[in-house]
Amino acid sequence: MEIGTTLAQWDALRAINEHPGASAHVLAEQTFQTDQSFGALATRLIEKGLVARQPGKGRALVHSLTDEGRRILERGTSIAIRVAAAAFAPLSEPEQRQLFKLLQKALSAA
Repeated sequence: MEIGTTLAQWDALRAINEHPGASAHVLAEQTFQTDQSFGALATRLIEKGLVARQPGKGRALVHSLTDEGRRILERGTSIAIRVAAAAFAPLSEPEQRQLFKLLQKALSAA
């Protein structure tokens, strides 16, 4: 399903939404990108009217979603939920809970 953005762009919108006021460096870490890659991605999102960029503390730049960015994020999140549900549908509910607990354990150790 087409929503007008790529998976990497949707992930950046998600990170910006979940970390308001975060620097570009923090957002790059949250999206597993280099600072330079995230900066280029953020510039494309700004050009598409999905993100606004303002000066933060010192030399840091902070990003926020525009109304259109929030709309695209919501559409992409809806798709991601459906895809995840379909991907894990072969597992029973107890198996899904067990997998969730194991993933949480692995992530908390990282």
